[in-house]
Amino acid sequence: MKLTGGEIVIKQLVNEGVPYIIGIPGHGVLGLFDAIRKEEEAGNIKYIQVKHEQAAAAIADGYFRIKGKPLAVFASIGPGTLNLSIGLGTAYADSTAFLALCGDTHVHMKGVGVLQELERYQDSNIIRSLEPLAKRSWRAESVRQLPRIMRRALNQMTTGRCGPCVVTLPMDVQAEHCDYNTESFEVTHTESLPCADMELIRKAAALMKTAKRPVILAGGGALRAQAGELIQKLAENWGAAIITTLAGKGTVAETHSQYCFHTGSKGTPVGLKISREADVVLALGTRFADETTCSYRKGIAFNFPDTRLIHIDTDPSEIGKNYKADIGITADLVDSVKCLLELNVDYNINDEYLEEIKKLKGEWFKYLKDIREQRTDELTISQLVGLLGETLPEDTIIVTSSGNTQAQLFQEYCYKRPYCNLTTGGFSTMGWAVPAAIGAKLAAPERSVVAFLGDGDFMMMMQELSTIAQYDIPVVVVMADNSGWMAIKDLQIDALGGGAAFGNDFMQGNNVYKPDFKAAAESFGLKAYAESTAGGFTAALSEAVKSGRPAFIHVRVSREYPYSGGKAFGWWDVPIPAYMEDKRIKYEQAVKEETI
Repeated sequence: MKLTGGEIVIKQLVNEGVPYIIGIPGHGVLGLFDAIRKEEEAGNIKYIQVKHEQAAAAIADGYFRIKGKPLAVFASIGPGTLNLSIGLGTAYADSTAFLALCGDTHVHMKGVGVLQELERYQDSNIIRSLEPLAKRSWRAESVRQLPRIMRRALNQMTTGRCGPCVVTLPMDVQAEHCDYNTESFEVTHTESLPCADMELIRKAAALMKTAKRPVILAGGGALRAQAGELIQKLAENWGAAIITTLAGKGTVAETHSQYCFHTGSKGTPVGLKISREADVVLALGTRFADETTCSYRKGIAFNFPDTRLIHIDTDPSEIGKNYKADIGITADLVDSVKCLLELNVDYNINDEYLEEIKKLKGEWFKYLKDIREQRTDELTISQLVGLLGETLPEDTIIVTSSGNTQAQLFQEYCYKRPYCNLTTGGFSTMGWAVPAAIGAKLAAPERSVVAFLGDGDFMMMMQELSTIAQYDIPVVVVMADNSGWMAIKDLQIDALGGGAAFGNDFMQGNNVYKPDFKAAAESFGLKAYAESTAGGFTAALSEAVKSGRPAFIHVRVSREYPYSGGKAFGWWDVPIPAYMEDKRIKYEQAVKEETI
């Protein structure tokens, strides 16, 4: 059987059961795109048309986070390929997988400067710009290489620590054919992860048995592994508090009596106190990033090395990278937690500690109640978070990007079920929530999906409302409109002082710039609402979710500091300019306490 390069690629995806391929056609992927046409006409794969390649990557990313199965995206040569870069970086930072197929210069024309080739530094080397953003990347120099490259890419992106893979496809390679047998379609997937070393597991259990204030810290790896039920059981057996990172939020049901929300710069008072006073921390699938650790300032989020650390991760490079582990275990964390449970250790549960957790959580819930009852000029993001929790079905997937909506949902929202939170973590990408919500809805059509974001975030990807409308994907977009990049304005005020607030308000002359977002959403074909009261928002949200149709809800929220955002209870290393002498002195004193 003779197949072109484009046909080999798409038939390989079909053979793997990939249901969607997402992207924007161009002359650089014409051979590939025609192969997509043929397979879609045969009913074997569905092409989804987006309006920006970054959105294609985010859709695939959101899909993988819910389904655990990778999709494929594609982009034409040059600018189209570079438009994928932010989506690749987001997925790579958070260890999620999809396959990026990128058009490239003809093999025999490398270096002549064909349309959209950059060759002055090195011939057709755009793949180099993607290498730091992908787990692995390939350029196919001949059609005969494609079966092997595709097999390797489809295996590697979901093996061990997941990550996106890139294959660049020269235009002539897409169009040329070669002999191809069906056996070439078979991908040998690496299904297993390293098992836990039982000697180390026993040492970990022995250390855990000494704890009076134990903590389980669950990161993005724990969420990705869907280890929540096991973690909850271990916490109950051990008498441990459970804390999640930003990437790990949603690993367990957050209504559990031993759940203490979060530590770090965006953490909660209960989480910060519990983590810094812990005597033993069991860290599962976490990188100990700067926001989780209050930039490694000792005694703020954690107290290592006084606190003992057991660190379990599938990636050995993470263990000991930022904190020295007393016991480091490179293994599948699900297997590791199962092994700890199977030891059936009789831990010494500290009832006073559990009572303290209950008291601290009560104080936190009272704080939230009090701030949501404060009278403000307009609704606050905190009030919206509370109303989302009161109104949405328990299994609703909520998707956030970077900004105050993400920070406050992270800090304040209480998920009643696990595996409902999607957010961009390590790369902190704006413009991610709307397309990622599309991917989540494609992955779980039976569940409600809400994108919760600010207007600055929304305007980076608002064109994808057309994708939602064209394909009738019933995502509900809730936009908190404060006419600016308030997360950065609030940071300027917090770190540098009120006089430093600059350049983040959306202004038109002396007036706040206020586009008619409701009309914009309606022009795309969505049912749209504009609400300004708690009752109006709740009614609109309830109606939108129940309708099973695409919807957009616009809500004006307070721009006034400090009601514009949440309170930072932790610390974050934001360097202070030397000319702000008093603030700089305090900053330098704090930096001396960092252990990194």
